Amino acid sequence: MLVVRRVKGALLIGILVTTVLAIVIEAVAKIGPRVGVDGSEANSHGWALQVPRVPSKVVESPDLSLIGKFSLFGGFERIGVLAALLIVFSIMIADFFDTVGTVTAVGAEGGLLDEDRNLPRSQPVLLVDSLAAAAGGAGSVSSNTTYVESAAGVADGARTGLASVVTGLLFLVAMFFSPLVQVVPSEAAAPVLVIVGALMITQVKDLVWDDLSLVIPAFLTIALMPFTYSITNGIGAGVVTYVLLRIASGRRRDVHALMWVIAVLFVVYFALEPLQQLF
Repeated sequence: MLVVRRVKGALLIGILVTTVLAIVIEAVAKIGPRVGVDGSEANSHGWALQVPRVPSKVVESPDLSLIGKFSLFGGFERIGVLAALLIVFSIMIADFFDTVGTVTAVGAEGGLLDEDRNLPRSQPVLLVDSLAAAAGGAGSVSSNTTYVESAAGVADGARTGLASVVTGLLFLVAMFFSPLVQVVPSEAAAPVLVIVGALMITQVKDLVWDDLSLVIPAFLTIALMPFTYSITNGIGAGVVTYVLLRIASGRRRDVHALMWVIAVLFVVYFALEPLQQLF
């Protein structure tokens, strides 16, 4: 309702209010976690990740002991060169196309795409994302990459890099307030992702609906992203299907040379698991 009424900070307000409500519900009903200490599902009706409770403390020193503890070639020694190369290839494809899909979607929400629906000067974006992913590995943390949740900020008015700088600074501050951050349950953030999905689906209005060789790949892309929990899988299915349908309709000349290369890479990507089992 806040988003529809165009209230500034609607998504943040929604998260905060839902978190407070969750704390009250947990205090009254004692729902508990969904997963037990041993990792088994102890309570199917419990909280998915963290239980919303008032923390015993607000500030805590972050554990930075893992920073820099990585090995560039340790994987090659442990699992072999071929298996390691397949993993590197898989991660590279996933990270690259996750970024491409996210940047395009967020750029569309911000009205930053050109007349061909491409993001101008996208190469610096991809370079920064790649460097951030490498830095994340050196810091022994999850991969630093662009996230489609950024569309929530764009919808609230963020149009420049200043918003990302502020977000980064807030993450830095949040390192010292982890007990407070962990109060927020995933159930409070889930509605925001629903809103983000609603914002993203509006972009289908620019699809050429009378050309099934475009509609079918677009549908597979949209459908497989949530069903497989992967932007990469959706884009891969769309690319491969697009190339195949263009060939079937006698319009192979419409397929850019780079699309042929990407389609082949995605075929290899989808075949990685059988290949790993084979070798």
